[in-house]
Amino acid sequence: MRDLFFVGYIGLLMLLAFKRPFLFTLLYAYIDIVAPQRLSYFMLNSLSISLVAFSLAVLGFLVSDEKRDVRISPRWTLLVVLIAYCGYTTTVAIEPVAAQEKWGWVWKALVFAAFLPLLLKTRLRIEALALVMVLSASALIVTGGVKTVLGGGGYGSLVLLIDDNSGLYEGSIISCVAIAIIPLIVWLARHGTIIKPDWKVQVYAGALVFAALLIPVGTQARTGLVCIAVLAVLFIRQTKRRFLYLTGAVLVGAAAIPFLPSAFSDRMETIREYKTDESAATRLAVWKWTWEFVQEHPFGGGFDAYRINKVRYELPVVDENGFDTGAVDSREIVDQARAYHSSYFEMLGEQGFPGLIIWLIIHVGGVWRMEVISRTYRKRNRPDETWVAPLARALQNAQIIYLVGSLFVGIAFQPFVYMLVGMQIGLDTYLARRRGEAAWMPIRNQRLVSKESGNPA
Repeated sequence: MRDLFFVGYIGLLMLLAFKRPFLFTLLYAYIDIVAPQRLSYFMLNSLSISLVAFSLAVLGFLVSDEKRDVRISPRWTLLVVLIAYCGYTTTVAIEPVAAQEKWGWVWKALVFAAFLPLLLKTRLRIEALALVMVLSASALIVTGGVKTVLGGGGYGSLVLLIDDNSGLYEGSIISCVAIAIIPLIVWLARHGTIIKPDWKVQVYAGALVFAALLIPVGTQARTGLVCIAVLAVLFIRQTKRRFLYLTGAVLVGAAAIPFLPSAFSDRMETIREYKTDESAATRLAVWKWTWEFVQEHPFGGGFDAYRINKVRYELPVVDENGFDTGAVDSREIVDQARAYHSSYFEMLGEQGFPGLIIWLIIHVGGVWRMEVISRTYRKRNRPDETWVAPLARALQNAQIIYLVGSLFVGIAFQPFVYMLVGMQIGLDTYLARRRGEAAWMPIRNQRLVSKESGNPA
């Protein structure tokens, strides 16, 4: 029955997309986020529906889309360079089999991110992509939030739609992404036009934000707690009544503590006790190994190069309550093939210094470009542009939360994040085209537009 539902649903979307080819792009985004083929027993998981959807999206663009409005940007060029560079490092990878397996999904994420700006040429398309991404992620977030409220959470045990530990179904990843898209949820609830922001939208958006905040509680992912703290700081930066907001946030946080599961509180306590926490100590040892590795391999070791690592470190002796005994003795820990647990060290170990630099420019450049757009359009007083600055801030906040959260999670190539990057580049090039068209508009037409928008010519 479940298979029939998914086949019917996706088949209907495909039929509609033949009339509006951009829907193929939205369908691919949905498939990439929710992965309905994993939920299927046999009908969908026997087909590469994501490849079919992406191929039809490209074909639709080539056949029916207007190419005259296509614009590229320096960040788009860097995305293409990163694709080529990762392709090269895969051919010389230290772990060729594992590298090929990871490259099999990384190139799709990067190519789709580079493809998006070519299509995002109107506000409607930009908003449609944001809406599909949020609603698709909400399928996982609402499920996780409800299970957390009902007591079904726990580290490594919160099952979302399926019992899987990859992609957005992994606890730390969904915790980071759930918090990162909260600004986008708020933007859609305030400025959306596809679904009018009435009281029902406001209620659902509020419930979705609450569910997103519950995800780190349900997964007990420390990354999620860090992301919530970053989100709070970013909202303080934006609000005018900062003292009132800060006071309210502190009171709500304090009131929520008694209702948090003891297992969650105990796990969060390990953030302060990282010196005696084996998980944190292993990460530090792996990061040290990665730094030493790239001294000899400055261009990286290709995907999954961590598989060759072997780390050895000393961990202080603790008593039965988990406290450092203060004894001189310590126990030796030896481990191997441990993952990076950091996007920064993931890029450094796999793609070397060139890959890390390109990656940083793409992501930090997004924060900068969204800041430029936000400041530029805050000063403009045109009714048809009031949505621009808030969207730029939402995308910037999502990027910052990702950059902080990815310090502790290896999600350097997370497809959802690269969709956000593609949306940023698309928004940037769309606005650049609009400004260019306005600059070439005859003076008489500019006066008419200014008069219609209520601004002096």
